[in-house]
Amino acid sequence: MSILKEKQMQIVIGRDAEDTKKYGSAGTINIGRHIVGTGEDSHFTTPVLMDILRPHLVVLCGKRGSGKSYSIGVFVEEMMKLPDEYRKNLCSVIVDTQGIFWTMKQSNEKDVVPLNNIGLKPQGFPINIYVPEGQSNTFRKAGVDFDDVFSISADELSGDDWLSVFELRATETIGILLQRAVSISRKKGQYSLDDLINILKEQEGFSSEKLALENMFEVARSWGIFGQSKMPKLLENGKASVVDVSLTSQNVRTLLISIICRKIFGERTIARRKEEIAETEGIFIKKTPVCWILIDEAHNFISSSEKPASQDILLRIIREGRQPGIGLLLATQRPEKLNQDALAQSDLLISHMLTAKSDIDSLRSIMQTYMLFDITKYLIDLPKMKGVAIVLDDNSERIYSVYIRPRQSWHAGSSPVAKL
Repeated sequence: MSILKEKQMQIVIGRDAEDTKKYGSAGTINIGRHIVGTGEDSHFTTPVLMDILRPHLVVLCGKRGSGKSYSIGVFVEEMMKLPDEYRKNLCSVIVDTQGIFWTMKQSNEKDVVPLNNIGLKPQGFPINIYVPEGQSNTFRKAGVDFDDVFSISADELSGDDWLSVFELRATETIGILLQRAVSISRKKGQYSLDDLINILKEQEGFSSEKLALENMFEVARSWGIFGQSKMPKLLENGKASVVDVSLTSQNVRTLLISIICRKIFGERTIARRKEEIAETEGIFIKKTPVCWILIDEAHNFISSSEKPASQDILLRIIREGRQPGIGLLLATQRPEKLNQDALAQSDLLISHMLTAKSDIDSLRSIMQTYMLFDITKYLIDLPKMKGVAIVLDDNSERIYSVYIRPRQSWHAGSSPVAKL
């Protein structure tokens, strides 16, 4: 089949004209069907494919229950189904804030009929689930199937990280004392929470501030994130990982996301340099896979009004992540609260239903010139059913209405029903 005929039978988003001509639909994932018509008169037509060969910044939004988490699962399922020549050069990391992605190992038997209608069958996927070491017993008691535990060391946190997680100001006495303790500890090399506490005790004066900080560090032990286990190797060819942070408090989640993203950015930056050297010298090396990071409730980690611990590294990935090979998907029910750089720099915007004026206005602020109507009209014209969305594709300068396909794996994010 020629590329021209192939293009007529499907829509490819996230790919410019040059790549479309070169690759056709190779290296894409099938996210659903194009919706033609409006409201009751709408119907599903051609497949909608999304480019996965190159890194993208995807903003996925929609109000609660509209299908954001469900869509994340579809994207990862599709990445796992790619032919080996593409799948082995990719990996994905889901930061799970709700504890709902561990069920991707199980098949979605309840949607056999809609899956059969599009030529698919229920199936589970070999997802690697990681939980904090100190929380493993809680996950086991809840019956959560996980593969391994992880922890971090106190010396992986900068002074700014500690200030952020303890919600302290750098200029107040207790903040200055904390930064001094961290600075002294860093000069000694690796250090633990005990080392930090001992260094604090050695400082003269500031008895009340020292006691407050000691208590904060003692509380930090209960977070369950410090231990003997290391962070698992996430950048492995063809690997899909879920890092479950659902049982940690919000400030600790931002800390973990900061550390995870810094590690990925650092590894991919070094790997890209090696790849470029190998390309110029004609040498074959085993490639470190391009990584996709998928974050739910992203407005809590890259905010328009606050500065969580994860803000700086996520902004850096947004601005610089394409070159080292990092794709980023930010899902949020409150695009108004998402940092404006994330909205402005996104090349793919996927929006399920939104009703809050402030959230619609935030999307309206980045409307592109190729949009014929106000974004509200596109949302209103969607059929009244779950899983529908509009897609703004800045690569092809088009906007589409899309029905996200049913999940093949089990989705744990649906609401419970109060029924006997």
